[in-house]
Amino acid sequence: MAAMLGRAFVDDPVAAYVFPGAPGREDRLRRFFELQLRHNYLPRGEVYTVPGWLGAALWLPPSPAASSVADVLAHLSLVLILAGRLLAMRRLSVLLAGHHPRRPHYYLGTIGTEPAHQHQGVGSALLDPVLHRCDSDGVPAYLECSKLENVAFYRSHGFEVAEEVTAPLGGPTLWLMWRDSPASD
Repeated sequence: MAAMLGRAFVDDPVAAYVFPGAPGREDRLRRFFELQLRHNYLPRGEVYTVPGWLGAALWLPPSPAASSVADVLAHLSLVLILAGRLLAMRRLSVLLAGHHPRRPHYYLGTIGTEPAHQHQGVGSALLDPVLHRCDSDGVPAYLECSKLENVAFYRSHGFEVAEEVTAPLGGPTLWLMWRDSPASD
């Protein structure tokens, strides 16, 4: 799954900002997603995929469990993966944390589809389980979109741009998107 996410994000503006230089980016992304899966989303969140692992969606629920000490320590290996971009990643993380909604919500941290299978409904299939739960439980959802061309996709699933921010140190624009469930209005 981490390898697929590495391929899915190799041309992503935030991935290029955090992992500059095309040679080796896919491998660094794979290692990053392995870390995120093992030490963030699998122990604390929800991970969805489709047959053949053609895509994945990584969510945190409204009240995720606290990270274990082992999981926090595992994130120290990011220093090696980021190879000199630690300051840019830290500033981006602080920026996004400062804009992250305080109201309880499901947070879509990552969604990606195998490049050869994009625009075939995989992303929608990955969103459906949690968005259906959001609607039935009256819980909103939030995400940070890093590609302008994906804003319309998320809008088609009920998300709206709440804010637009630019990553520091010459980074890309991100569209912060919020989705109220019908029951939470």
